[in-house]
Amino acid sequence: MLKNRFTLLRHSYFNPLYFYETPVKKSIQMLRVTPQTLAHQRVLSWQLTLPRYGQEIFDGFGNFCTVLNVNQPHQVLNIHAQGVVEIDDTSEYNSDTRIPVDIFINSTDLTRINPEMLEFAHKHTNGQANRTALSRLSLAVLEHMPYTPGSTHVATSAAEAFEKRLGVCQDHTHVFLSCARALGVPARYVSGYLYTAEDGHLASHAWAEACLNNHWFVFDISNQLYQPIQHVQLAVGLDYNDAAPLRGMRQGGGQEHMECLVRVRIME
Repeated sequence: MLKNRFTLLRHSYFNPLYFYETPVKKSIQMLRVTPQTLAHQRVLSWQLTLPRYGQEIFDGFGNFCTVLNVNQPHQVLNIHAQGVVEIDDTSEYNSDTRIPVDIFINSTDLTRINPEMLEFAHKHTNGQANRTALSRLSLAVLEHMPYTPGSTHVATSAAEAFEKRLGVCQDHTHVFLSCARALGVPARYVSGYLYTAEDGHLASHAWAEACLNNHWFVFDISNQLYQPIQHVQLAVGLDYNDAAPLRGMRQGGGQEHMECLVRVRIME
């Protein structure tokens, strides 16, 4: 069996760097930046470098999380993740039985559907809930909402992005989830890393997975990819809030500025 080995090494890594206008008194971050060995991916090595020790836990969706609690004043917060993940490049779908599938039929504030979106879903699937119909829906979402960096933010709902007719991978995923769930298909938000031959995609990524016949099929709307052979999965959830690589709270600090670099390459 042929396998691709994706690596995030020094100068090819995930490295968010937070800068604060004034010193932060204390902060707490929930990090979902460590992949797990799953049916289609195998973690060969992984290292997470933090300013202090982080508590490791699993959340309700089975995601591996690191809780970083910095209690002393700081004006810069540097997080560095690197490692090697082996991907089975023959995989057609993912297998994941960590939590019941039916949970992913539920809607959230970010994925709540409106009448216009429901009509859109039925128009492009003819009300069918199979892989071919959902692929047509995926393409229709991208055509309706061309990939436009900076057009939305993390709190933008699916309905808002759909109305603007613009978005990024997070918005594409939310709209697809809204439509798929309305058709009765369990669908989940996935965060992770994407390999491309070019360096144009230097950010963490998001895509959807829909459960058909007990298999999780990839629907990467932004890139029109439908197999999990270029994706390193980090976390899953009902929407961005459940699977965000970084979420946290802080006391003080004033205005925040973040720089983030992600690079993925294939090991020869």
